[in-house]
Amino acid sequence: MGQPWKDHPSWDVVADASEVAGRDLAHLLLVADADELTETHNAQLATLTFSLIVLDAVERLGIEPTACAGHSVGEYSALIAAGALSLDDGVAIVAERGEAMQAAADDRPGIMKVILGLDDDSVDMACYRADADVWAANYNAPDNVVIAGDRESVDAALDEAFVLGAQRVLDVPVGGAFHTPFMDSARPRLRKALRAATFREPEVPVVANVDALPHRTAEDWQALSSAQLCSPVRWRQSILRLAGLRYSPRRDTGTAIAAHGLDGARVHEGAEHLFIELGSGGVLTSLNRRIVPGATAISVATPSDLDLLVEAISGHSVLHTYAASHHGEHLYVSERMVISPRAGIFQPAGASAAAAAEGEPIEVGTVLGLVGDTEVRSPFGGWLMGMLALPGERVQTGQPVAWLRAG
Repeated sequence: MGQPWKDHPSWDVVADASEVAGRDLAHLLLVADADELTETHNAQLATLTFSLIVLDAVERLGIEPTACAGHSVGEYSALIAAGALSLDDGVAIVAERGEAMQAAADDRPGIMKVILGLDDDSVDMACYRADADVWAANYNAPDNVVIAGDRESVDAALDEAFVLGAQRVLDVPVGGAFHTPFMDSARPRLRKALRAATFREPEVPVVANVDALPHRTAEDWQALSSAQLCSPVRWRQSILRLAGLRYSPRRDTGTAIAAHGLDGARVHEGAEHLFIELGSGGVLTSLNRRIVPGATAISVATPSDLDLLVEAISGHSVLHTYAASHHGEHLYVSERMVISPRAGIFQPAGASAAAAAEGEPIEVGTVLGLVGDTEVRSPFGGWLMGMLALPGERVQTGQPVAWLRAG
């Protein structure tokens, strides 16, 4: 799945993520077969990394989210897209989460099955009537619910489901009974990884799997991420929540994005809904069209899909440049961009950290921030009009990080 991106500038994300995870993630994206990717500790890192490649490519177009949600491990991609987690922290958490869940699955094997043709309540009833270790794990779409547990218990629930009117059952090619009590033994390791990470206030709401509610505070997400491990993914409810959101974004963006398992929604009064799935497969795009009939839903999985994304967003009149997104103005010949000298995580420093008021004067050579351990110095003198990179944001070589008016 990674082959189409290998020569794209966003492929740099793979090297960064591999360094944090201490693993060759390019192997998972280019070489690994289905059996290898089914292993939980591989599947989660591959899914996250691929989503972040696509997210990086979309951000290079100047497209930013207004709301995000992520399906299971995709919730970490959503948090990164919303600025609540850095790439490094997100990868570190998912690497440990995958290993912990792999150990839990090895200790207590389980399976997952999709039931088609029954509503949520009927699937819950089938699990209750089985009176065994089986639970609803994903509420994906109308008449599409995933159950999980040990094989014998799942089979018993399926028998009950067909009595209640289920039409069809599909396998889910994963390595355990995720989002059920079978994952409880993984929670101590995950909690430790979550405590080691820095959660920031999201720039835009992120709708959580656990309660299908938008959360905008950093304090919420450590507990939500821990609870998500053994709680069902409420995807249908989350998309309906996104479709009904009404709020004032903190930045003038107007487009919602997310990653695999990472869907967002553009939600404004009188406007149709636009859901964009970033990542491989396109499964969530199909689900979202069923959840919100009439909504526009597209999938971005290859570089060629970026043109379709721009076309879709242009049709909604919400395509902005970074400068327009952050400041609502156009750049003129007297204005200058300070660009990043390398790829990495940006942190403000010096004048950019101290200048609270727009129009602060700076001199040639002023340090505006750090990308990794490399200083970002302004080659211009003038007035700092604003920062174009957020603290903790991953930037690329040549990406604008600050906006100056020359003088």
